[in-house]
Amino acid sequence: MLAYAAPSTVEEAVGALAAASGIAKVLSGGTDLLVQLRSGRLRPDLIVDTKRIPGISGIREQNGGFAIGAATPGAVIGECKALREAWPGVVEATNLIGSTQIQGRASLAGNLCNASPAADGVPALIAARATCVVVGANGRREVPVESIVSGPGRTSLGRDEFIIEFHLPRRPLRSADAYLRFIPRTEMDIAVVGAAVSVTLDGAGVCTDARVVLGAVAPTALLVRDAAAALIGRTLDATALAALDEAARRACKPIDDKRGTIAYRTKVAGVMARRAAAIAYERAGERR
Repeated sequence: MLAYAAPSTVEEAVGALAAASGIAKVLSGGTDLLVQLRSGRLRPDLIVDTKRIPGISGIREQNGGFAIGAATPGAVIGECKALREAWPGVVEATNLIGSTQIQGRASLAGNLCNASPAADGVPALIAARATCVVVGANGRREVPVESIVSGPGRTSLGRDEFIIEFHLPRRPLRSADAYLRFIPRTEMDIAVVGAAVSVTLDGAGVCTDARVVLGAVAPTALLVRDAAAALIGRTLDATALAALDEAARRACKPIDDKRGTIAYRTKVAGVMARRAAAIAYERAGERR
């Protein structure tokens, strides 16, 4: 029989997870979890609803950056003007998680911990150097977003752990990000390839720092260091774009499925990385 708990404190939530005798799942937004429950794909013994915990939903500015509560709905993130201006790529990615109705519930924590290789929010968070605050019986720890997902449907979180918030760092001058995805049909579809790029430029338009992350082309989102290296020390000229494209394609480890072949996904990954980089460069150049 499925049990349900709605704790009002972090300690109560951790205690419920730690005491669970079988499979326990955390409910953040629920847009993935409820579908899996109804389809019979997932049969947990306990659902721990974290939405009543104070501070787990909402956005606040912190040390020049942002703290985003783990259960903050995508719709709230999309409406935050300061966050849109500082991290447009993160907001773009969040806005692609489902329909308008889904946006009212879907959260970044749910999108991350569902651990889908095609999750839209994850590449953008990694490109932004976002970290997440994880709580459990052993206390709190802050870890990079890229350390959470260990494979399709799997995370590195302990059975008594869950995420309470995300931290986005202070944005340097002449710095910006962008996220793009390729889908075969409508905006409700799942990414064939996703690409997130974050760059910082100097006064001459030369890239001094970069992060390039690909989604849906490997078991987990890929932080492609060679692709970032292709941009650093250069303006966004044809040589840099060609090197970025090649590095992105070389990093891919996709599968064949009904949405795309290995060859197709690999080629599209290079194209999407180039397009996202062009948007990020343009945005960064406008920030003086």
